[in-house]
Amino acid sequence: MSEAYDVVVVGAGTAGIPCAVSAADAGARVLLVEKDTRIGGSLHVSGGHLAAAGTRRQRERGIEDTPEAHLEDIRRISRGTAREDLARVLVREAAATVDWLDERGFSFAPETPRIVYGHEPYTTPRTYYGTDEAMSVLDVLRPVLGRACADRDLTLWTNAAVTELCTDDSGAVVGVEVYRDGREVVVSAGAVVLATGGYGADPDLFAELEGAPLVSATARTATGDGLHLGMAVGARLQGQGTSLPTFGGLPDPRTPGRANWSDRQRLTSERPPWEIYVSKEGSRWVAEDEESIDLKERALAGVPDRTFWTVFDDAALDAASGGDRQLIVGKEPGEVRAMMNQRPGLHAADTLQELADLAGIDAEGLRVTVAAYNRAVEAGRDPEHGRRFLPAPIARAPFYAVRNHAITLVTFQGLDVDASFAVRDGSGTAIDGLYAVGEVIGAGATCGNSFCSGMLVTPALTFGRLLGTDLGRAAVRR
Repeated sequence: MSEAYDVVVVGAGTAGIPCAVSAADAGARVLLVEKDTRIGGSLHVSGGHLAAAGTRRQRERGIEDTPEAHLEDIRRISRGTAREDLARVLVREAAATVDWLDERGFSFAPETPRIVYGHEPYTTPRTYYGTDEAMSVLDVLRPVLGRACADRDLTLWTNAAVTELCTDDSGAVVGVEVYRDGREVVVSAGAVVLATGGYGADPDLFAELEGAPLVSATARTATGDGLHLGMAVGARLQGQGTSLPTFGGLPDPRTPGRANWSDRQRLTSERPPWEIYVSKEGSRWVAEDEESIDLKERALAGVPDRTFWTVFDDAALDAASGGDRQLIVGKEPGEVRAMMNQRPGLHAADTLQELADLAGIDAEGLRVTVAAYNRAVEAGRDPEHGRRFLPAPIARAPFYAVRNHAITLVTFQGLDVDASFAVRDGSGTAIDGLYAVGEVIGAGATCGNSFCSGMLVTPALTFGRLLGTDLGRAAVRR
């Protein structure tokens, strides 16, 4: 069985939906293919942060901002490691994307735009998100897609996995094979767009590309499909060496290798820390009160296995009460105590020796580290790491250790594309008929070796809309 379309978009998520809709709006016959039973992809787990300069919403609030200022912030935060060509396209078109959402009833959180301090901040309030995080984006995309399917030549297949890219004798991509309803369907197309997301749910590919174990809070469908499809026809990758971990949630009690992002430890940039961070050797590796989460994430990348433990005593837990002072978001001291020795990675013991044995930390290393920290508290000076907030020694039993790991929220490597989003091969030449947008091109393309606020959802939406319009117009001209 075979079918023919002008454009096939693989992945009905943040980039794929606007790409398919824009191509159909421009007059193309479009097929949108999604392997999951539902649309939305990573929007189901994302915070949905957007960033744009010069939006209607900024003007209404008297905020002066320009694409040039946005670009300068991206350069500063990424330390010049983001793709300049793609960043320039993004800052030029981002305001139109946010205004497009606005015109379609996007439910902005009332405090936005604002400066977000979870990572290195912008100099101007230009980050937006919805009242229901990324689901607010999907609340706009879902009816937009529905109307396009009803009024345009756009077909949506769900529960359908693309298994192969079809090529001709010249190596051009001319279609896809799709496994649907128990059989393989060959679909020919003038252009194929990969918008399949990242590889944060594929431990093997993550280990191959990043050389580190994976603990993920990404969508479970983010299994690197687009990378595998692209590499099978000679595509090269971009973003090598830009991967950056983030502090994340507690270990998932049911699924090894995953973390509960909603059940996270509160960052010490949000509250004064009474705890210390130690590696499996029992050694501290950063000033726990360092305000720059960027510096701490870079330090975390060098910790063995990217795993560490937050160690504290009962006095510290008593102090972690009320709103922003909580150690674990939404959990008062009594609730945290009840989780100890019940949830994976959460340990309590009457002695440091016993705590180390339970947690898998080197006991002598932990003893030496805690003793050195207590001396620093007494002296009011931390000669090893320069920590300034030294409220109390770790001395009152019981003692606690909470296991933490570098959490993957996004993946940084992806298919290499040119400024028109055409996928390039190993020689840097565009592969005819193949394009990619969204996280499949890697977060490193627009963030470089950093986390730039809003520089994942916004590029996915923006690049998807731009590419879809271009491909749709090209199809009409053919």
